[in-house]
Amino acid sequence: MTSVPLGLQGAYLLGERASHDEMRSRLLDVAVNLLQSDGPDSLTMRRIASEAGCTTTVIYTMFGSREGLAEALYLEGFERIRRFLEAVPQRRDPLEYLTALGPAYRQACVAEPGYYSLMFERAIPGFEPSERARTLARAALNILDRAIADCISSGQLIPTQPRQIADALWAAAQGAISLERAGHLRDGHTYEAVTTAVVCCYLTDRR
Repeated sequence: MTSVPLGLQGAYLLGERASHDEMRSRLLDVAVNLLQSDGPDSLTMRRIASEAGCTTTVIYTMFGSREGLAEALYLEGFERIRRFLEAVPQRRDPLEYLTALGPAYRQACVAEPGYYSLMFERAIPGFEPSERARTLARAALNILDRAIADCISSGQLIPTQPRQIADALWAAAQGAISLERAGHLRDGHTYEAVTTAVVCCYLTDRR
């Protein structure tokens, strides 16, 4: 089956969309880098525009306001975590796959300190993500829910709501990562221990 030629208009629209996505990505990168290096006061439209080499009009058009930019950064952080989790190869054994997702989550958080500080440490005072943003953020972790559901279906985890186990696992992971970022833990050993302990609490065979 041959594809229908896009024509000049279609090609133009694709190019325009690619340019838009590239600029949006650049603006988010500039903003999160400023947040990490110079703090929340640096996140002015003028400063971001100067660093990104564009006009403030472009930023207002894409994000609407400083609050809109903060929410876009919040969602981008969760999107990056989703990509890390989706890159984990599938396993035949559902429990092995679930276990492999744990290190990937920690790696995602450690690799993106600027986004992490915004998502979990209130790096922008006064910023509160909308309920829609919170829903979309949690949806980025649906891969974890599905992996847990597969473990329940295979009889490896006790029958319960997958979200219940996922949230317990998430809470344990976040606690360990926050302590590690604050310098109280030197490496990921505690992270591995607490996340493994949570999974073990729900195993059908705990011998």
